[in-house]
Amino acid sequence: MYKKILIANRGEIAVRIIRACREMGIKTVSVHSTADAEALHVQLSDESLCIGEPASKDSYLKKATIISAAEITGAEAIHPGYGFLAEDGNFVEMCNASGIDFIGPSAEIISKMGDKVTARRIAEAAGCPTTPGSKDAIHDSETMKKMAKEIGFPVIIKASAGGGGRGMRIVHSMSGLVNAYETAKAEALACFNNDTVFVEKYIEGPRHIEVQLLGDQHGNIIHLGDRDCSIQRRNQKLIEEAPATGLSDDLRERIHQAAIRVAKAVDYFSAGTIEFLVDDQENFYFMEMNTRLQVEHPVSEMITGVDIVKEMINVAAGEKLAYTQEDIKFTGHAIECRINAEDPESFIPSPGLITDYHAPGGFGVRVDSAAYQGWNIPPYYDSMIAKVITYGNDRNSAIRKMLGALDEYVVEGINITLPLHIRILRSLRFQQGKLTTAFLKNFVKM
Repeated sequence: MYKKILIANRGEIAVRIIRACREMGIKTVSVHSTADAEALHVQLSDESLCIGEPASKDSYLKKATIISAAEITGAEAIHPGYGFLAEDGNFVEMCNASGIDFIGPSAEIISKMGDKVTARRIAEAAGCPTTPGSKDAIHDSETMKKMAKEIGFPVIIKASAGGGGRGMRIVHSMSGLVNAYETAKAEALACFNNDTVFVEKYIEGPRHIEVQLLGDQHGNIIHLGDRDCSIQRRNQKLIEEAPATGLSDDLRERIHQAAIRVAKAVDYFSAGTIEFLVDDQENFYFMEMNTRLQVEHPVSEMITGVDIVKEMINVAAGEKLAYTQEDIKFTGHAIECRINAEDPESFIPSPGLITDYHAPGGFGVRVDSAAYQGWNIPPYYDSMIAKVITYGNDRNSAIRKMLGALDEYVVEGINITLPLHIRILRSLRFQQGKLTTAFLKNFVKM
């Protein structure tokens, strides 16, 4: 087992990894930008190094600098968390060339599943349903027109290397297709340095269901159940829960098995997630695979008792999974609210000084956060400052517990999205489990 791990990330996920390492008796090294010198992950780690200026490209995305930091401190492995370099196959290869383990899947797996066109082909070959769409990347507007006509509107244009809603455009008629194609390509190039796009049928008002996977380097792959991530704003998740409510036993089993087949098709190892769209007729379609730790992993941990971060570390060190599928028992219900430093109505980011801070607690309440009183939130990074997770014997008790936790949560000095979460949780539609990705489209302030 490793003696020291470098964490190539910041914020709540860096804190989460540090805590897992502490329990395993592993020393940690944090890296930080000049803007994050007083960040909590820097304070909690055993060692820390400044790696550059505030902008991500000048710090958290500086691959060679991060690897040098690992070499200088004697870290044997690097955990990337999520975002930044977590799905960068080139970074994995650089780690391997330097004799440093990457805590995640191989560069080959990341490359295959990170390209959405390739991933669709792999899913289809594994017998997993995919939405009607182009088999290959589209490189000109005439081909785009032809494919859209064959598929039928509405269609959605997606960046092959994309994620987080970037490089994505929904088109309802031929008149707007070319403009959407060009803007999607431009955004994809700006965000991912890759302007390759493809097109597929747009499923209106689906549910966003995903399956948490764990695999080792000995051919073992298991799932930790499903999550519903349908409550989204501009393709960014706001609330997640596990298990997904309202799925028939047959549909749930088919989704789980489809996810396992896709993962086995690429000999997957480490933590990973396969995301699906599910329509109101219980048809499900492969959307993408995330070859990393997910933001919403805590809800799967809460209903299974499995520490996903610890398992990632064990797998990277060459150990077998500590669990078989038969060992995984699903109990209760868990909900996660992502709390962002944003205005809850306009969603304008709200960086600044936290003047007062109190996190909720109690049985079945978990807060993953890097926030504290006196922390000056920098304006350079993602606005999420905390995840509040609650666990109950059933969905209703988890909702009640979450409402109590959010009512207790105090963050002063900045705007946060907490009031929006409360309104959603109190709504009859949410409480009845009537969840789709269009939930917030016509959501009226209560």
